[in-house]
Amino acid sequence: MITAISKYKTNFDLSFMISQNLKKSLQIEVGKRIQQIRIEKNISQQDLAAKCNFEKSNMSRLEAGRSNATLSTLETVSKALEVDVIEFFRF
Repeated sequence: MITAISKYKTNFDLSFMISQNLKKSLQIEVGKRIQQIRIEKNISQQDLAAKCNFEKSNMSRLEAGRSNATLSTLETVSKALEVDVIEFFRF
């Protein structure tokens, strides 16, 4: 017999897992979009990292979706690429 508490916990666990998957998916999509814009502008990953004052490895993680970018980071990258931040979310 499923109690109200265990049913709530199951629903919470499922919601949490969905939320985590969406978050990860969003990180990956934003990273791909940054990479796409960078390539369209013919800028190397190394050059973009330098413009942002980031280590190349950090830029690599951001583009691969292995880094959860802050709004400040997205703003820095958008300025370096000369695009509005909203462009990172057009996928």
